[in-house]
Amino acid sequence: MSATTLTPYPLDALPLPALSGETYPLAPAKRRSRWIFTVLISVVCSVFFLLFAFYAVVVWVLTHPQVARLASDPMTARNLPYDDVTFASADGLVQVHGWWIPAGSSDRTVVLSHGYGANREESWVPMYDIASLLHGLQYNVLMFDYGYADSSGRLPATGGVTESEQLLGALRFARAQGSRELVVWGFSMGAGTALQTALKTDLIDGMILDSTFIPDADSIYYNLKRYVSLPKSLSIELLSRLVPMFAGTRLEDIPSSEAMSTSFGYPVLVIYGTADDKSPASISESVAAAQTNPLSQLWTVPGAIHEMIFRTHPEEYVRRTSEFLQTIHENALALKQAQIA
Repeated sequence: MSATTLTPYPLDALPLPALSGETYPLAPAKRRSRWIFTVLISVVCSVFFLLFAFYAVVVWVLTHPQVARLASDPMTARNLPYDDVTFASADGLVQVHGWWIPAGSSDRTVVLSHGYGANREESWVPMYDIASLLHGLQYNVLMFDYGYADSSGRLPATGGVTESEQLLGALRFARAQGSRELVVWGFSMGAGTALQTALKTDLIDGMILDSTFIPDADSIYYNLKRYVSLPKSLSIELLSRLVPMFAGTRLEDIPSSEAMSTSFGYPVLVIYGTADDKSPASISESVAAAQTNPLSQLWTVPGAIHEMIFRTHPEEYVRRTSEFLQTIHENALALKQAQIA
């Protein structure tokens, strides 16, 4: 048998594992995939950042509206004698500034609740004309600034959460002046704030609600989509997360459903224009439908836009509101007589 000679295999030909820290060039396809993945991640992050920044700006603007300083006063504007007044909000956290316009010895008062983006003057309503009308009907008038409109120290707008405490403070102030009959006349978000306040108190004998707006997530998105089309679910999610950062309150703190579905027992006049592109019709329609007092009314004005119904239909506006105030007065008297009996 012949012997077989084994030839040793050269060690340098063996496929040895890579040492620590040693790298090898990636294949072209792998390098391309990694590059594409990196670009995609960068694009997604950039889009998310831009969206977040966009919504952050939106929420900042919403919670910190630009409001003009007071330009006049009741005496200068309509020859109405008045007193500068200051009172505490119901929660005691804010000092509220306003004007008290007395009507002799009258014990009837209307508290005017101005809208978002305006102060107590709210010129486009126009508020001084409302005050003059009320004074002529022998109503005391209380005009005041919500915290976000107070030039002495602006606060974030909270959609009625803190503003309702300020309005409740106004009602308590009016009661302390001898008012036995109290009516709230609100405009836009001021009307929405009136509804939220009405959930907290029995001081109110009637309400007039013009172009009611309640700024929950749906109504904010309703206005937002007028300018830019973005997914509703994403918008509401980001709005809900950002509002507490800038307002100190949550959208969930606004009792929108309760405010729109509560029957308040006393007469409520709901005024709404069909061309209103700022406040969804469903808000006013829901509020009106919820009322069970037979004296409550819904006045829908064809073609009228947000908060401009007085200007476009002055004679009918004055007639309807004046008659409704008399309805509130007669209803309040009847209730008091029934309580005495």
